[in-house]
Amino acid sequence: MVTAVQPRTHSTAPARTTVRLPSLRHFGPHWYATVMGTAIVASAGAGLPVAVPGLRTACTAVWALSAAMLAVVLTARAAHWAHHRDQARAHLADPAVAPFYGCLSMALLAVGIGTLTVGRDAIGERAAVATAATLFGAGTLIGLAAAVVVPYLMVVRRRVAPATASPVWLLPVVPPMVSASLGPLLVPHLPAGQWRESLLFASYAMFGISLLATLIILPVVFSRLIQHGALPLALTPTLFLVLGPLGQSTTAVNKLGDVAPAAIGAQYAQGFGAFAVIYGVPVLGFALMWLVLAAAMVVRAARKGMPFTMSWWAFTFPVGTCVTGAEGLAHHTGLVALEWLAACLYVLLVTAWAVTGSRTLRGLLRGALLAPPAQR
Repeated sequence: MVTAVQPRTHSTAPARTTVRLPSLRHFGPHWYATVMGTAIVASAGAGLPVAVPGLRTACTAVWALSAAMLAVVLTARAAHWAHHRDQARAHLADPAVAPFYGCLSMALLAVGIGTLTVGRDAIGERAAVATAATLFGAGTLIGLAAAVVVPYLMVVRRRVAPATASPVWLLPVVPPMVSASLGPLLVPHLPAGQWRESLLFASYAMFGISLLATLIILPVVFSRLIQHGALPLALTPTLFLVLGPLGQSTTAVNKLGDVAPAAIGAQYAQGFGAFAVIYGVPVLGFALMWLVLAAAMVVRAARKGMPFTMSWWAFTFPVGTCVTGAEGLAHHTGLVALEWLAACLYVLLVTAWAVTGSRTLRGLLRGALLAPPAQR
């Protein structure tokens, strides 16, 4: 029997190269921190009391970058919910991840603040006001929801041990404070009378919501540090998150004090202006003390091999709020020392943003930051 052997045919068609895009399954809400950290570089730089040639142009470019990043992250997060809903729900139920849902609100609001401070140079006054108002409305509603829903889920869905307390718990309650900083920027664009007064007092109410919630959480976080020791190396940068409500509240009261004369009677306006300094100076002082403490803990962790993670973005937005807080106090007091403090903190902010941003881009291109947690 003869068996015929068919010759192999070799296709002359070029081989197809399959390009696999990185999976969004592990693209969590913490990615909004990249938007926050970028936007604060623009808005903080615009308010510096030190004249630097080309700084405003650079800040406008950074604001445009933050707006583009917001669009990308929003799209990616929408795809995450559409295609990986089980993972998204697991994130919402995880007490270590759920607090990061507060970053969505702060990303919207941070870009909104940048739109009114520097973005108007690029898109015009009318478009800037309309964009900021839209971001303010969406960010405020989402932020108020996060301030209630995330703590509620942590109470009823999970049994959280005291040893797991973390500065990350502050993230859901800080957004109303960011709204209290953007609201005053919109007050002058409203009709005089009830509209301006309503937004002014609504901003003060959100200031109170965030401040009182922060005063509840901070002692728990500090107690955890004292009783259970330093945070794990990868989480050590989150100590900088404590600066967020401190610097943002100082920023908020100063901005509210600026617009109070145009919104309410002189009797109350003078009181709000005085409150900005009476509150802001001691709170900024505590923020500087915490900054030194957190920096010392980070140096200690770095010596022990602290790895790069997305928690490094905690070095950006919280420090930026201290910059804007110092700028506001410098404006109200006229102290040159506060002007220099704002400038020094801004240098720290830009350095942290540049280092963290470059490391994030490198990790994103290599796929490490989108890999499953066990493979990182």
